[in-house]
Amino acid sequence: MTRYLVAGTGIAGAESVRVLTRIGHEVVVYDQAESPRLAELEPLAAAVVTGDPTASAVTDAIASVDEVVLSPGIPPHHALARTAERLNRPVYSEPELAWRLRPTGAAPWLAVTGTNGKTTTVTMLAAILSAAGLRTEALGNIGRALVDAVFDDYDALVVELSSQQLHWSQTLAPQFGALLNLADDHLSWHGDAHSYMHAKTAIWRGAVNIGNLDDPQVAKLLSAAPGRHLGFTLGPASPGGFGVTDGVIVDHRDGEPVPLIEVDRIRPPGRHHVANALAAAAMARAFGVDAAAVAAGLAGYEPQPHRNVLIDTVDGVRYVDDSKGTNPHAAAAALASYDRIVWIAGGQLKGVDVDPLVASAADRLRGAVLLGVDRAELATSLSRHAPRIPVIEVARGDDEAMTEVVKAAAAMAQPGDVVLLSPAAASYDMFSGYAHRGRRFAEAVAALTSTPESA
Repeated sequence: MTRYLVAGTGIAGAESVRVLTRIGHEVVVYDQAESPRLAELEPLAAAVVTGDPTASAVTDAIASVDEVVLSPGIPPHHALARTAERLNRPVYSEPELAWRLRPTGAAPWLAVTGTNGKTTTVTMLAAILSAAGLRTEALGNIGRALVDAVFDDYDALVVELSSQQLHWSQTLAPQFGALLNLADDHLSWHGDAHSYMHAKTAIWRGAVNIGNLDDPQVAKLLSAAPGRHLGFTLGPASPGGFGVTDGVIVDHRDGEPVPLIEVDRIRPPGRHHVANALAAAAMARAFGVDAAAVAAGLAGYEPQPHRNVLIDTVDGVRYVDDSKGTNPHAAAAALASYDRIVWIAGGQLKGVDVDPLVASAADRLRGAVLLGVDRAELATSLSRHAPRIPVIEVARGDDEAMTEVVKAAAAMAQPGDVVLLSPAAASYDMFSGYAHRGRRFAEAVAALTSTPESA
């Protein structure tokens, strides 16, 4: 029997407590404050500890256990992590725990990471595997907790892993791992760009490692990774990899290229989503899925919400929700999909420079409406790179601000324009998450007084 401390009572933390106690281990549960979720776990726990993570009671609790399972939101400089490391206790998060607990003969992991596109890629991949008749589910940073799923009867687990989850991993080595792209993000959590990129490469501890050859950083890192390498590109497929030839995604690993699906059938639209489809196809084919199932899975794929999704068309203006564009790299992909844009942007920039994004999009912008705590940085960049466009800042700090934002954007837009919510920033200054932000955008669009046209 092992004695664990589980820090955090969210979905992953709570399920870790339940699974560990179910299979005979002792668990000390820590959270900073009392809550209904903590109370629900208390009957299962050997002990419950709350309060300041620097308190002696918390230190004593860590000293009393063998291993520590942290919520992935807890950064390496946090007091809990530092105390555990000072006391020489192994520290990791729920995906690593799931990997350690998986039984003999457990389903292989097909894992995906990257700055952007993770959820779209894993759900595309799950759709492909399902079309092939395989028992699978998209899990990890989405869906149910991995620590529970590893005990179920699957043919494959499709796993989304964040940089934080990978940082807090040690032995986790997915049999198939894909890195989609790299751009500065979560720098305040990781400390610097090098640490962030290093965490991402932990996806490549397994046998088959897949990377985006159009991203110079990914291509360079892939060349030094262990195991077998597979690359994909939006350009023509080269022998040994995947690409796009004459408008068709192609598998060119062996002999003659194998056509998989036409790019104009990929949803959501945009080159970045074609790249996601390439990654999903490459992983599925490496896993042994036939070409017909790849085509069927991608053709039938239902896009995830808040990812470059058309909400409605009002007076000839399209309103598009890309609330999942939580960093400049993601927003750049959405902005590149349209020619005449009224841009809704702003929130928490997480220490990332927005100047390159604004400079690259300036010639497509008709106007901008800014919100959120870091909107001034965007306003400054717009004044530098797009001085002729109108820019409105909405100072209101609650979620009702979105109504004002959409009204202001609608007043700027002309028929043929796109009002694009792609904030290039996180949402927690005003919303409970990007999904809440996207829902408020859709509600504000629905409230516009003009009669919507058929979208």
